[in-house]
Amino acid sequence: MELSAKKRIAVVGYGNIGAYAVEALREAPDLELAGVVRRNPAERGGLPVEIPVVGDAAELGRVDGALLCGPTRSIPETAPRYLERGIHTVDSYDIHGAPLAELRASLDAVAKRHGAVAVVSAGWDPGTDSLLRTLFEAMAPRGITYTNFGPGMSMGHSVAVRAIAGVKDAISITVPVGQGIHRRMVYVELEEGADFAEVERAVRNDPYFAKDETHVIQTPDVRALFDAGHGVRMERKGASSGAYNQMLTFDMRINNPALTAQVMVAAMRASFRQKPGAYTLIEVPVIDLLPGDRDALIRRLV
Repeated sequence: MELSAKKRIAVVGYGNIGAYAVEALREAPDLELAGVVRRNPAERGGLPVEIPVVGDAAELGRVDGALLCGPTRSIPETAPRYLERGIHTVDSYDIHGAPLAELRASLDAVAKRHGAVAVVSAGWDPGTDSLLRTLFEAMAPRGITYTNFGPGMSMGHSVAVRAIAGVKDAISITVPVGQGIHRRMVYVELEEGADFAEVERAVRNDPYFAKDETHVIQTPDVRALFDAGHGVRMERKGASSGAYNQMLTFDMRINNPALTAQVMVAAMRASFRQKPGAYTLIEVPVIDLLPGDRDALIRRLV
């Protein structure tokens, strides 16, 4: 079913992802930017005057969907508030495994009660990389897939470090070691009087870092190190139909927040084509991510 009219979408949060989400919505042929929701709406962040910036989405009039561009750990609290109003949500929650599955289950119940849709973890990993891992496994059912991130800045890891007491600013760089193993290079700029040893201990104990080799380095100016570039290389060696040595590879180099925002906008489009409930990206038909007539897309892409 095609969208009969443009849906009005709010961008919640105006950090790195939020800024690119605004641009992606302004370019979308079938979605409309309703405005930006910020904790302090007086901080416009250089947005054009014609874009409303508010403290609550209710101030924007009709809102059909909300792109939740805040930190991952804010999503379990933020998403239900929008779903309870019947507003569809899309987030880029990036903690894999049980926390992701538990979030999906909890939002599924809320969304179904209020006739809304939540698309969970709609970034590039989890997100589009999840789609590729699924496809790889379908193509070679027996085997092992290695996902190697980087080198590049991890937004979720960086935000987690910035939330630690005593940290003024931080950036976490992911360095692939190989076979799905990663090294985390964490650069921290401390508040005056902060104890580096305590900050280092907190970083290493955080669930974002506890499973990886992590190096914490103090620096006087984190912004001098900022680079939004990132990437991934996925490899699967397996067997198909009894034949061995099937080698599948996917490689990309990206601007991290820009790609995350674009995937979120595509997922928001798809949300209006799903029944109420919560979905991860592997549960959403890929054709629903694209604008346009379904038959025309099939003719062009299949």
